[in-house]
Amino acid sequence: MAQRVHVHPNLIYPVGAQVVTLTDVTGLGRRTLHPRGAVGVVVKSPSDDKHTYRVRFTDGVEASLAHDELVLLAKFKEGEIGANTHNVQKCNLFERVIYRCIVGSRAYGLEDADSDTDRRGIYLPPAEMHWSLYGVPEQLENEATQEAYWEIQKFIILALKANPNVLECLYTPLVETKTSLADELLQMRGVFLSRLVYQTYNGYVMSQFKKMQADLRNQGQVKWKHVMHLIRLLLSGIVVLREGYVPVRVDQHREPLLSIKRGEISWNEVEQWRLSLHREFEAAFEQTRLADRPDYERANAFLIKARQTAMTG
Repeated sequence: MAQRVHVHPNLIYPVGAQVVTLTDVTGLGRRTLHPRGAVGVVVKSPSDDKHTYRVRFTDGVEASLAHDELVLLAKFKEGEIGANTHNVQKCNLFERVIYRCIVGSRAYGLEDADSDTDRRGIYLPPAEMHWSLYGVPEQLENEATQEAYWEIQKFIILALKANPNVLECLYTPLVETKTSLADELLQMRGVFLSRLVYQTYNGYVMSQFKKMQADLRNQGQVKWKHVMHLIRLLLSGIVVLREGYVPVRVDQHREPLLSIKRGEISWNEVEQWRLSLHREFEAAFEQTRLADRPDYERANAFLIKARQTAMTG
C-alpha cells in the first residue's frame, strides 16, 4: 500500500520547509512576481494558522502568504498517489468484509444497559484496487454503527505483533459473518500466539498505569472502566501463555472487574492486584511452551492465498 505524506491539519510549517504556492505571488500594480505553483522556502513561521508566513523564492523575492495559500512541497508532489479515498468512493468496500465479529464488553460478558455493540473484522479488497496507484485503506470505520474492519494484510501484521484487540477478534465466541477464507484463518489462529504476548500486553499495561498514576496525582481521579480493562488484559495474557489460547469471556473474574469499573475498589487495592498479576505473568512467561515468535511462514502463505482469492473475485 502506498504511504501518504501525513500532515496534521493544524501543523505550522517550520522555518526551512520547502513549500509550493497555491496562488499567484503579486507585487506592485498586481504584477505577477511568481505564478501559482512556485517553490519557496519558509523564512519566518507564524504562531498559528491565522497569521501569515514569510516565504523567500529563488530570486530573493519574499512574500507574506496565508496558511491556505501554501502546501508542503512533498505533499504537493504526491498528488493523488496513495489517496485511497479514490478507491473507497469507487467501490463499497464494506461489501468486501469476509469476517465480522462482536468484541468489547458484550464479548467479555461485562456489558450493562449502556454498553455499545462493537463489531470488528477483516475485509479483502479487490485485487485491482490493491494493486492500483491509489491503494486501499488499512481500516474501514463506521462510527455510527461502532464498526471497524482491517484490511487483511494489516490484520495479519497486527496479529503477528500480538495486538490484543486483533487476537480477541480471532477468539471471540460472537461471530456474525465468516467466509470459507475467514474460517480457514480461524482454524489456524494459534500460529499468531507467541511469547510476544508477554512483551506486548505487559508493556501496554505498565505504560497506561503510569499515565493513570499521573492523572491521579494531577486530577485526583482515573477512568475506572479503563482500569478494569487493563486488569482484564493481564488476566488474559496469563492464560495465553499458560494454556495457548486467548480467553475472551471473563466469567470467573466478572464481579471483581465490574467492582473496579464502578469505582468500588480502592486504587491501592487495584495496584496490589496489578502487581500480583505482573508476577504471575512473568512466571507464566518463564514456563510457557509458546514459541519465541509467531509462525510468519504460515501467516504469509495464508495472505498469499487470500490475495489469489481476490484475483478470482
